[in-house]
Amino acid sequence: MNVRMRIMTCVATTAALALAGCASTSPGYGPGYGSGYGNTAPPAGRCNDCGTVVAIETSAASGGTNVVGPVLGGIVGAVAAKELARKNTDSEGRRNVAIAAGAAGGAVAGNAIQNRTEANRGGYTIHVRMDDGRTTAVHQADLAGIREGSYVRVQNGRAWVY
Repeated sequence: MNVRMRIMTCVATTAALALAGCASTSPGYGPGYGSGYGNTAPPAGRCNDCGTVVAIETSAASGGTNVVGPVLGGIVGAVAAKELARKNTDSEGRRNVAIAAGAAGGAVAGNAIQNRTEANRGGYTIHVRMDDGRTTAVHQADLAGIREGSYVRVQNGRAWVY
């Protein structure tokens, strides 16, 4: 690989990583989210599938650093641009510019695709200490009024305020 190609590869990689650093992250709901809210007293008649919410976590898909999409997108964009430029131009300078532009465009597209995919998988993991002493966790898209300390019924893989 010649020096120019190495420099352009380095520039494309740096651009992809810089775009990955710009990925937006949303704050998560850590321990203590909503403590003291909701229906905290169990009803008079306990049920077999009821318990108290001990923790609520946002899924990893909802937050965190978003690196894989932009990096893979940058690589795919650079490779595609290199092939197109190789077939359509004799100028090495134009090829290098095309590769850098392809890497940057691929990184932006990869970031957008990953954000859209993660938005569909986002949600909450609700940890419940059941009345019989066991613990369980359910994953759902919304909280539906559930807070830490809430008394809930777990049915069909979902927690409901009881």
